[in-house]
Amino acid sequence: MDNTELNVPEDENDDLYEHYAFTVEKGQSPLRIDKYLMNRIENATRNKIQAGAKNGSIFVNNIPVKSNYKVKPFDAIRVLFAHPPYENLLVGEDIPLDVVYEDDTLLVINKPAGMVVHPGHGNYSGTLINALIYRFDNLPNNSSERPGLVHRIDKDTSGLLVIAKTEQAMTNLSLQFAEKTSEREYVALVWGNMEDDEGNIEGNIGRHPKNRLQNTVFFGDEADKGKPAITHYKVLERLGYVTLLSCKLETGRTHQIRVHMKHIGHTLFNDERYGGDKILKGTTFTKYKQFVDNCFKVLPRQALHAKTLGFTHPKTGKFMQFTSEIPEDMQLCIEKWRSYSKHQELEE
Repeated sequence: MDNTELNVPEDENDDLYEHYAFTVEKGQSPLRIDKYLMNRIENATRNKIQAGAKNGSIFVNNIPVKSNYKVKPFDAIRVLFAHPPYENLLVGEDIPLDVVYEDDTLLVINKPAGMVVHPGHGNYSGTLINALIYRFDNLPNNSSERPGLVHRIDKDTSGLLVIAKTEQAMTNLSLQFAEKTSEREYVALVWGNMEDDEGNIEGNIGRHPKNRLQNTVFFGDEADKGKPAITHYKVLERLGYVTLLSCKLETGRTHQIRVHMKHIGHTLFNDERYGGDKILKGTTFTKYKQFVDNCFKVLPRQALHAKTLGFTHPKTGKFMQFTSEIPEDMQLCIEKWRSYSKHQELEE
């Protein structure tokens, strides 16, 4: 890295590593850089960002800036630190795994809610990858240099994942996911009473232009942005102000079910990132508010579980399918709504 390019003295720039890089969008109005970065860096507080600026770690167009700098369209923002990104420093950790199936080619695990799949900003340990590299030597890397990972599910989503143990399995399984021949079924509890018993949601998904921690569906004039995404849903049970769904993925975009459900007006129950942690349907009675708060306490995460996973075994060519139980927190929440909706019917 060229020191003159960064406008910092040579002795201060021996080994700076890029942790984040953003180019400000065309339509961005002037906004303080600390506020701008808060919407783009997961788990970053304003205090942390301000401390980074104070230490000279935030650069705009290769010049260090203070936290009150106002970003402008096309500004090139880089966050540089003296240490490499922690997610690049993988360390094995003895973390128990719920292994559903294992052979010399692959394993299927049931991931609990709260476990991060791979290290990233704010989550450098305790991840599934840390558990895998403790347990196995020489796992094959995927295209993002992440050992063993064929696909992923969000931190607060529970359920099934397949892990490749050989290069051949990684190539074969990744191709099955890319060509949509794998099977993935999720169970989701969403706000509102779905109009149709079943349906398909199609809409390109990409980063939200204003809040980079969210994804969004592009439509209208912007329909060609993002990546194609298709979700098939079926109503399992209607529970008054919420609906229990089966969702089958044809594609595997980040936050796909969460984004598609919000797009059609049925945000996942207690999905904080997409606004489902507020009362979106129901009455104004205080008792109802208390009931919903109790449901949020029972299930302190989005109501989403990766229930079924099917794929062709890379070595034997045999189709395998695995199913996992809905975890207790989600089950308790569903039962609360079941009981509540029955009482509502009796009163009516």
